[in-house]
Amino acid sequence: MIDTAEEVVRKSRDMATHPFADPPVTEFAGQLFFRLWRVTHTRTAEVLASVGLTPALFALLNVIAAREGAIQQELGSALGIDRSTMVSLIDQLESVGLARRQPSATDRRAREIAITPKGRRLLQRARRLISQVEDEVLAGLTEDERRELLALLRRALDSAPAQPLWSSEEGD
Repeated sequence: MIDTAEEVVRKSRDMATHPFADPPVTEFAGQLFFRLWRVTHTRTAEVLASVGLTPALFALLNVIAAREGAIQQELGSALGIDRSTMVSLIDQLESVGLARRQPSATDRRAREIAITPKGRRLLQRARRLISQVEDEVLAGLTEDERRELLALLRRALDSAPAQPLWSSEEGD
């Protein structure tokens, strides 16, 4: 039997510890990013698994929905994912009916990726689950602070140095 999202979050909460958060231990942004990423990623992976997705599949499905009709190369570039990993992820989504490849209207060599109605329904459910996780992880922030945090993170990401494309060999 698959746990509900609430059960997964509750079990995660029961296992959670609260490492030091005092300034001498957390004076570097990288340390804080890592710790927040770890708790967020672990819980996100757990709740997404309850609906048959991984964080990478969710991220791709989310971008496909936002960029309907984008070609595979555009999606890989938007997510920072290498070509062979992108093919594998799209294959996985397509094999369970969440996305489909279709010929591009403007380039006979390219294939556009579209989300299916089943994919859209699952994406809505997955977004709700992830919102629950983020509500728990960011419970110490007000709504305004959360919006500010997202804006600052987007700005930092925009100005961060380029990095190699992500590959499935790195893990999910």
